Amino acid sequence: MRITVLTVPDCPNTPVVEERLGQALEGRGRTDVELVEVSDAAQAARLGMTGSPTVLIDGVDPFAVPGAPASLSCRLYRGPDGRAEGAPSVDALRRALDAADALADCDGPPVDAAGRGGRGRLAPVAGGLREVQQAVLRHFAATGRAPAIGELEAAAAAHGRTADEVVADLGGDNFLVLDDHGGIRAAYPFSAVPTTHRVRLAGGVEVWAMCAIDALGIPDMLGTDAVITSADPVTGEAITVTSAGGRMTWQPSTAVVYVGQRSCTGPAAEVACGALNFFTSRRTARTWEQQHPDYTGKAVEPTRAEALGRSIFGHLLAPTDPAEGRG
Repeated sequence: MRITVLTVPDCPNTPVVEERLGQALEGRGRTDVELVEVSDAAQAARLGMTGSPTVLIDGVDPFAVPGAPASLSCRLYRGPDGRAEGAPSVDALRRALDAADALADCDGPPVDAAGRGGRGRLAPVAGGLREVQQAVLRHFAATGRAPAIGELEAAAAAHGRTADEVVADLGGDNFLVLDDHGGIRAAYPFSAVPTTHRVRLAGGVEVWAMCAIDALGIPDMLGTDAVITSADPVTGEAITVTSAGGRMTWQPSTAVVYVGQRSCTGPAAEVACGALNFFTSRRTARTWEQQHPDYTGKAVEPTRAEALGRSIFGHLLAPTDPAEGRG
């Protein structure tokens, strides 16, 4: 793993991000962190720097904001509590490292498996996108089904918009998957239609997950215990993952998750979800891979799959700082 910190000279937040990276890297073995000072706008654009400091993991900015321009100015990061800081939190860095580690050594970069090409699955605050997204996720968690568009009107109206408008925007940017009539077919990690991956929450509600990684992210996102049931696509054998007290137990213990995708672009529902499956063993995962040469990826151990699920979905229902949507 290659970690690079892009910074302007004498940036006061450089020591902060270096210290936090040190904490996030504890227990991972030796990993070098390269500090690169950027002195002009052309260099910032070439290296992918959108403010100082910018952290790159294997050349990718895991905290990238879509459309953010190259910049030498101070960069702000929002933590789970909505506060703005000059460096990513230790937990955020750990999640980014976990995601990069889980996807390491793939023959091709399964970008959407890590969440919208590394841009994350948390919608922007502007235009009511995040409020409506979170309303959709909470509805799934409470009822096991997708909300009707009319049930989202209050959340959209708070931003001077209709639910149809906001839902269409969320669908257009792949935060939701919509059907031919504009209804909600999926809201990562939930599916409104049956899939192989069923999650029974502690309160008794049962939901379908889009894929194996999505299923693994649901307990952490909701802060609840859960039981995940799935089946090996090759043998049909049952796989159960029980999440209790923040710890997951897998049955059988030899189970793995295949992480990959069909191409490097496109919505995850189309290019990745067909590959993100539980398997009873690496042997059956290899058999499936041989049967599906159009997919590229690898089988990962349970701890890596769990970490990837947490990194993508664990923060989606975190409170939003009201100041984040201003300006």
